[in-house]
Amino acid sequence: MTLSHHRYLLALAILFFAEWTLLAISPFDRKDWALENALVAVAVLILAFSYQRFLLSRVSYTLIFLFLSLHAVGAHYTYAQVPYDAWLRDLTGGTLNDVMGWERNHFDRLVHFSYGLLLAYPIREVFLRIANVRGFWGYFLPLDLTMSTSMIFELFEWGAAEFFGGDLGIAYLGTQGDVWDAHKDMALASMGALTAIGFTGLLNSYLQRDFAREWADSLRIKHPRPLGENEIARLWRER
Repeated sequence: MTLSHHRYLLALAILFFAEWTLLAISPFDRKDWALENALVAVAVLILAFSYQRFLLSRVSYTLIFLFLSLHAVGAHYTYAQVPYDAWLRDLTGGTLNDVMGWERNHFDRLVHFSYGLLLAYPIREVFLRIANVRGFWGYFLPLDLTMSTSMIFELFEWGAAEFFGGDLGIAYLGTQGDVWDAHKDMALASMGALTAIGFTGLLNSYLQRDFAREWADSLRIKHPRPLGENEIARLWRER
């Protein structure tokens, strides 16, 4: 790891810790704040223990930092209570909800969209460097994993809401009375990921000389013989 890379990562870590600490002071709902930060703690530990052996790019760390920063704001206020309209009213005299004709708080929608937009690229970097995927699969698999983890999180939210119940369950679920909330959240995360992956593909098609050849080769059949029962029989014979 270069010194500049190390300093950049350290700066991001200090900034996030400072933000997280400030937002940990007197949150709107301490129990909801703790629940919202459970997965954040896991993610931060993974990043802290993996960076020496598997150092991500500064782009990826920056995108992760931005997403975690948005989440920290949502956890402090609870997602349904983030006062973005009040902030805009103080700055401009008007509100975003009035301009857009919205009746609910849409900060959670922003964060779900940002999940796909900001984390699809770091996920792509992991696929490229560990699974060594190339071409079409280097774009499809990060998109697919971002979409599927968004779905898994919705199931996690549902399970947590059922387990804790009451006001805590309602605050954590944050549907604000919308029966299609989970579907919209997953759609927005998918749209964000598709935007990020699409932009990455366009940039690579412009910069990468062998882009078309690599894409075509990734779709070429590598093993012409069928697997399934034939592969099971082969493995059984080789025992």
